[in-house]
Amino acid sequence: MDSTQSTTLSWANAFRVYLEATTWKIFALGFAAGLPLVLVLGTLSFRLREAGIDRATVGYLSWIGLVYGFKWVWAPLVDRVPIPLLRRMGRRRSWLLLSQLLIVGGLVGMGITDPKLALSSLVVFALLVAFGSATQDIALDALRIESAGIYRQAALASAYQTGYRLAMIWAGAGALWIATLVEAGSSEIVQNTPWEMTYLVMAASMLIGITVVLFSKEPAQVSLPAAKNFAVWFYDTLVGPFADFFKRFRWQAVLLLLLIGIYRISDIVMGVMANPFYVDMGFTKLEVASVSKVYGVIMTLIGAFVGGALSMRVGVTRVLLLGAVLSAASNLLFAWLSGQGHDVNALIWVISADNLSSGIASAAFIAYLSSLTSIHYSATQYALFSSLMLLLPKLLAGYSGVYVDAFGYNNFFMATACLGIPAIILVLLAHKLHK
Repeated sequence: MDSTQSTTLSWANAFRVYLEATTWKIFALGFAAGLPLVLVLGTLSFRLREAGIDRATVGYLSWIGLVYGFKWVWAPLVDRVPIPLLRRMGRRRSWLLLSQLLIVGGLVGMGITDPKLALSSLVVFALLVAFGSATQDIALDALRIESAGIYRQAALASAYQTGYRLAMIWAGAGALWIATLVEAGSSEIVQNTPWEMTYLVMAASMLIGITVVLFSKEPAQVSLPAAKNFAVWFYDTLVGPFADFFKRFRWQAVLLLLLIGIYRISDIVMGVMANPFYVDMGFTKLEVASVSKVYGVIMTLIGAFVGGALSMRVGVTRVLLLGAVLSAASNLLFAWLSGQGHDVNALIWVISADNLSSGIASAAFIAYLSSLTSIHYSATQYALFSSLMLLLPKLLAGYSGVYVDAFGYNNFFMATACLGIPAIILVLLAHKLHK
């Protein structure tokens, strides 16, 4: 059934899509995709700061996230080259399995490594998790697109996002809860033991995705150019997506790429110091887990729903502008929070506003990126755009700890709010181009 036929579906048939095996498969794989991201970024920064690692080092280690910004480099290999020993599984499932095994191995290594004794080894394991996670994202995006027709893609995307967000709660709040319970259950305990148990549980949680990969079917494969015609393969894979984008937008492509590169800079740079900030403000693991990792994720989902609905009503670029303004403004609330001390109620209000703003901005930004892709290169161009979105913000975020040490949290949060001003200006320019 194609997209034109989908308009004749009854409401019952439309919602029945969510009960199909393919939808549940994508939901489970979405969970496997969301789990490692939090563990190598957010949860890791909390663990490092709690272990006494200085803020500058915590900031530098956020550069681990740059791995996701360069996934487009090896994406053509994942897309086109089968794994010899796993060839019978198919390209998508074989790459998914390999990447998931890398994630499990990396998480186990992160768990058994004490950052105070072997920080370098911990970084190596975290990089392994990030590489496996980015590779899993590439293969999973391709599998999702090839698993159903156009009219089912919205349902699959919804299932993927739901699984992804649930994994973020488990890897964020769940990790802090497990560490707290293990810590409370022993009177004489080695400091790394709570986190060791936490990361081992998280590694075991990846069995959800591994099981789905092992027992599901490979989607119908898209035909590839003949292997002997290397020139066609090279152009279509590496040159075509770039050439197509600049051909369609000409000089405006530079403006659009600048917008993509800095739109989330305010959120991402601030986010690296969020967990160290909570630790330094005296918030406990359970408080952070309950407020930031659960309530905050729920508010993000609400914001995404609101942003999606508004985008359909008033247009994507208008909501893109709203998201840019709210994201920058919400960082000022953290500057206010830094002067309140250990106040859980204040934390709830700030987290609510920040995550609601982030949800609105993310929904509009995803819709905007999707509108820029060509039907011939949608998966590749979207991967390029999402990678570009992370490069500059992650690079700048690496210096966040140094900035906080020099100027304090209050000035840091105000500075990150100012970083959002260029994004607002570029959205206004882009909106004029779309009129």
